[in-house]
Amino acid sequence: MAGVKQHALTLAALRRYAVARTLFAPTTLARAIDRMGFIQADPIRAPARAQDLTLRHRVRNYRAGDLERLYPKLSIEEDFFVNYGFLPRDTHALMHPRTARKQWSKSRLDKANTVLEFVQSHGVTHPRDVDAHFKHGKVRNWFGGSTNASTQLLDEMQYRGLVRIAARQGGTRLYAARDATQAAPDPQQAMDTLVDVIVRKYAPLPERSLSELVSRLRGGVPQWALECRPALLRARIRLPSAAIDGVRWYWPVGETPLASKWTSSDAAADVARLLAPFDPVVWDRRRFELFWNWSYRFEAYTPAARRVRGYYALPLLWRDEVIGWGNLSVVGSRLKAELGYVNGTAPRGKAFKRARDEELQRIERFLNLI
Repeated sequence: MAGVKQHALTLAALRRYAVARTLFAPTTLARAIDRMGFIQADPIRAPARAQDLTLRHRVRNYRAGDLERLYPKLSIEEDFFVNYGFLPRDTHALMHPRTARKQWSKSRLDKANTVLEFVQSHGVTHPRDVDAHFKHGKVRNWFGGSTNASTQLLDEMQYRGLVRIAARQGGTRLYAARDATQAAPDPQQAMDTLVDVIVRKYAPLPERSLSELVSRLRGGVPQWALECRPALLRARIRLPSAAIDGVRWYWPVGETPLASKWTSSDAAADVARLLAPFDPVVWDRRRFELFWNWSYRFEAYTPAARRVRGYYALPLLWRDEVIGWGNLSVVGSRLKAELGYVNGTAPRGKAFKRARDEELQRIERFLNLI
């Protein structure tokens, strides 16, 4: 389906389509996750975790922490996909049994099997209980700091599909034994399904971004790493696409960017939204610059002296334009907002001021401050 003719399709129309299709009318938590296909997670709270900041725009009456609180009741799993996050159980099952690229030594395998027996006999297990029983000690983590060896081992066991995240307690993962999953009978079909999850989440996608995201599936399905390139080639053939200003764009089968459901959507109405750094509207930095002609970077891990927009700057969407950013914090049970604008000043007129104030009030409610 490559090369679909879109005579009236412009970059502006594609931008409106991108905003409208992902900022759908708020629904239930389960339906929002199913529709998005994957919710990227991040542990930083500024003023809430990225997964909560993403879901608040798409779930009715959502409050910070609802995903963690309701997780055990939902048919979802925490796992690595193209990034780490939350995804429907059916998608999770497609990626297992997972064969990690790094093979365990016999001693490591024996240790994992012993821990697995402990988890199987104890049910939902806190890492501190494993640590207290086995006294595995400390190891250096990838941040350069120190972490419990038991926690690191449990993380490796989760990645390999031996255990699953059953719940969280104060942000800490609680583990349970995971039922074995049968391998997909057709790896090519499974890979195409996983590529479709990517496209449904991040469309419309520039060709290079599609290629990079499909390549990231090596982390989710390392056993099929050699299938990534063929899956990308198939996607380029079967997905609808169009070239605009020398860039080819792809979107899901069955969608048409110029359809009235997108062009008449109220997603680009007089509404202001502060978005998580990993929200699908802004996640693809290449697409971001093509759409809005300025560069946004996530600076939480950038030295303070080199930050341009702030530790956890949230892109500010006004109608279908990202016009600035905001840094939010809670001080004395009150929301503090510091906003910046690409053009140096906020848009003039009462409409934006009203929309900005309404968005800050929504955030206060989301944080249970009012």
